[in-house]
Amino acid sequence: VHTAYYLIHNMSQGHGYTSLELESARAFTSAAEQAGVEHIIYLGGLADPEQHLAPHMRSRIETGKVLREGNVPVTEFRAGVIAGSGSISFEMIRFMTELCPVVPGPAWMRNKSQPIAIQNVIDYLFAALTNPNGRGGVFEIGGSEVTTYGDLMLRYARARGLKRSMLLVPGIPLWFMAFGVGLMTPVPYPIAYALIGGLSSDSLVKHSEALQAFPEVKLIDFDTATRDALEKTHPDHIERVWVDGTSGTKSLKHEGCFILHHSGIHQLADGSESKPPESKIQHRSTPFGEMWLERDQNSRTLFFSPRGLPGFLYWHLLYPFHWLRLRRSAKRT
Repeated sequence: VHTAYYLIHNMSQGHGYTSLELESARAFTSAAEQAGVEHIIYLGGLADPEQHLAPHMRSRIETGKVLREGNVPVTEFRAGVIAGSGSISFEMIRFMTELCPVVPGPAWMRNKSQPIAIQNVIDYLFAALTNPNGRGGVFEIGGSEVTTYGDLMLRYARARGLKRSMLLVPGIPLWFMAFGVGLMTPVPYPIAYALIGGLSSDSLVKHSEALQAFPEVKLIDFDTATRDALEKTHPDHIERVWVDGTSGTKSLKHEGCFILHHSGIHQLADGSESKPPESKIQHRSTPFGEMWLERDQNSRTLFFSPRGLPGFLYWHLLYPFHWLRLRRSAKRT
């Protein structure tokens, strides 16, 4: 191993995660030195370290410092909102905008952001593997547009064909916002609490050296990244994080879908596969969203991509029916 990627955060641990972040980084850089690793590539958070920062963003900056204290050269990328399926910040935008005709938010929804497409983040991470220009540097990466957090939600709504407006309410407690996000989106409460707290300041590229060091990366705008994410809201593209080797029925929210999965036998955990071999997919379009039922020899998976608030109501009101339908379908095989 000549290069190691460090893509870890510990926000899901809740209270005390910031100290765990630094401990993890120290352990990683020590192990990399002992193993003779020649290069570490780290993805951190985009923020101005000279400003007052929330614990989440401060820990992202300090994690990079700890990694660089070792003897292995580190290339650090600092990104803000990442636009694309699976990104925590994007999934929070997606689910909350789909759910709320009037999107409530604190006054700092007016803060500025420079979102970057998930494909461009991957482009930078791969470019650093072979491009020697960036070895050992710290690079702020973002798209070509500066906007506000609130406008990102409205732009998602336009791409989705939804009518949405913002309602800024000063003084909303952070715990209350995190509770709502944890309830309605795929983002768990501890991560939502840390992530929302980190949005209380601007997240902008102040130093554009990445554009000169990695000219091979061609920036994608937020609207294009959003349309790409919407096109990939389909069983052929969704990462199968629910396949963990256990049997039974699982329910989750993931990559723009409500997902029900039932397996009668233990499965091989391989989330890298886009869909199981020899599976059959039935598709049904409703006024409330798109639905797919995937069948294979061992399991059944129901995907539902809700369209706006009616889609959320449809799924939750008919959830017992969907659950029974999935179980009966599995028993017939």
